[in-house]
Amino acid sequence: MGLCVLIVTLFLPKQARFRFEYERGKTWMQKDLFSPYSFAIKKTNTEIEKDREDILKSVLPIYQNDPESAQNSVDALNSEFEIKWKTSRIPDNEKTAYNAQANKLLVEIYRRGLLDPVKKYQRYGFNYNFSLLTNNVSTQLNTADAYTLETAMEFVKSSIQQNPGIGNKEWLLKLVNNHLRPNYVYDEALTDKQEENALSSISTTRGMVQKGELVVARGTRVNAEIYQKLESLRAAYEDDAKVVGDRNLIWMGQFFISGLIITLLIVFLYLFRKDIYADNRQLSLILLIITGMLISLSWAIRVKIPNIYYIPFCIVPIIIRILFDTRLALNIHLLVVLIAGFFVPNSFEFAFLQTSAGMVAIYSIKNLIKREQFLISALLILLNYFIAFLGISLIRDGSLTDIEWLNFVPFIFSVLLSLLAYPLIYAFERMFGITSDVTLMELTNTNSRLLRDLAFKAPGTFQHSLQVANLAEAAIFKIGGNALLVRAGALYHDIGKIVNPQYFIENQNRGTNPHDTLSYEQSAQIIIQHVNKGVEIARKNQIPEMLIDFIRTHHGNTRVDYFYQSFLKNFPEKFVDENTFRYPGPIPFSKETAVLMLADSVEAASRSLKEPDALSINNLVERIIDYKQDQEQLIDSNITLKDIETIKLIFKTMLMGIYHVRIDYSVQE
Repeated sequence: MGLCVLIVTLFLPKQARFRFEYERGKTWMQKDLFSPYSFAIKKTNTEIEKDREDILKSVLPIYQNDPESAQNSVDALNSEFEIKWKTSRIPDNEKTAYNAQANKLLVEIYRRGLLDPVKKYQRYGFNYNFSLLTNNVSTQLNTADAYTLETAMEFVKSSIQQNPGIGNKEWLLKLVNNHLRPNYVYDEALTDKQEENALSSISTTRGMVQKGELVVARGTRVNAEIYQKLESLRAAYEDDAKVVGDRNLIWMGQFFISGLIITLLIVFLYLFRKDIYADNRQLSLILLIITGMLISLSWAIRVKIPNIYYIPFCIVPIIIRILFDTRLALNIHLLVVLIAGFFVPNSFEFAFLQTSAGMVAIYSIKNLIKREQFLISALLILLNYFIAFLGISLIRDGSLTDIEWLNFVPFIFSVLLSLLAYPLIYAFERMFGITSDVTLMELTNTNSRLLRDLAFKAPGTFQHSLQVANLAEAAIFKIGGNALLVRAGALYHDIGKIVNPQYFIENQNRGTNPHDTLSYEQSAQIIIQHVNKGVEIARKNQIPEMLIDFIRTHHGNTRVDYFYQSFLKNFPEKFVDENTFRYPGPIPFSKETAVLMLADSVEAASRSLKEPDALSINNLVERIIDYKQDQEQLIDSNITLKDIETIKLIFKTMLMGIYHVRIDYSVQE
């Protein structure tokens, strides 16, 4: 706990906190605010972007005039002309006319200039102004004053078509077009440098607020102008505090705040979750998650990410909810948001958005049954963010057209990042030995290796376990409890019968009973040993301890009555050590383990009914559960008499359904 507070305090940003909270569109309810010192009013991002666009419009792209390129093209044309003339089949007396026409066209094109337009400068029209450098002398031109490759080819084609002295027009046209190369070359490096120099001169401020000047009066609506003044004052205050503030006092304040929050968490655990409070492993995991999230927040503030809402704050309640419970997840999320609120702008808006999103995250995975619930939860969180963002924007601006929808993008990234909770849950489970609902879902898959082994070696026990799982799950769902945990515990509670399956009646063939060759004490010990064997097998296969608890407690410390009573009947004169016939325990210590014990006994006993009907099932359930109460097997579980009556009714109804019995409602009454 102390280490957590120290780490959080160490990493949190060390700057004084601006004391006023404000929102655009809201009324200023505090006293009149006068400027404590002179400060410059910062421009908004929109204003800076407009200035940037205006400056970029004024900066002309630079082209270099390359006369050497033009001469090289003319020389190349003449060289190729001589080569291709020999195979052209044009009369030799026309050679001079063809050559003169080709040279004339290239000279005319390069005299005017040939260039490639740059698309980014055509955003306001096809033609644009540019600066032409000829021997370091700049001239301002427009692209309409020069040829492009397309217009040059049109000019060549038109000129050749109008010359009656040219017979083979296609041959000359192709030859000239092959040698059109731009002599006005775009200088991207020089243009970019000029743009950078121009952009560096942009001012990020507009005007000043003098010391003692009224910034905002009480009862005034915080419009865009006042909001920008307040933002500028806050930035100036916090920047100044970095220099002149006492860092030791800031550190002390953060220590008090962090210590208070962590103390409140520990008090909550002590009052409402003493099982976690007493478990250093689970407590360390919770403090690690809180510390990790607050360090991430501090890092984000330190590197000045564009928007604080990129951070997936909902990942904390998701992880805590999956690994622990709903109340703890909500409590921790609120505490983390409270601390974060001290270091983010618009604290109330931040707290509202994150608290509501955290609640949605917790509620949407209240009962984790399918993996796709993670995706559904992410979509619901995103919907919550959208509704809250839209509502806050409408309150602030009072207009749909003024909403800056790009500001919603960080929330989308945040929701996507919250899906990292799934691999993190797996990592935390491995590191801290905690079992989540996700793991329980995997363990209830009957295709898992251990359950397939049970189904193959002890098929009767496997079928018994499935029926017990159905009974126990239905009962715990009705009285309130972890249905997924009960189902998983029921599937594995008799896993120890894999060792000697033939000694258990549900796996025996008719007419063969290996107990016939054993003493009553030996038979009882083999039956009892399935509990210890089950624990060994489960631990060997890395089954979580919370499921091993079901194996240990599903018989409590009851007797193996069949062999015990048989011993007393056949050897009344002998001394009997009752512990030889008694399970080692412990007795159930939770609702879930108690329900499993009752379901296991009732289901096993129901198989002995020769002609199951409503009356016999009713009497069986009543007798079995009353016996467990008489044996004080339920005294350590937090199960009530009302819960027991509900369990009885569910067991009777389900067993009648299993054995296809018509319900006689007079029996129930």
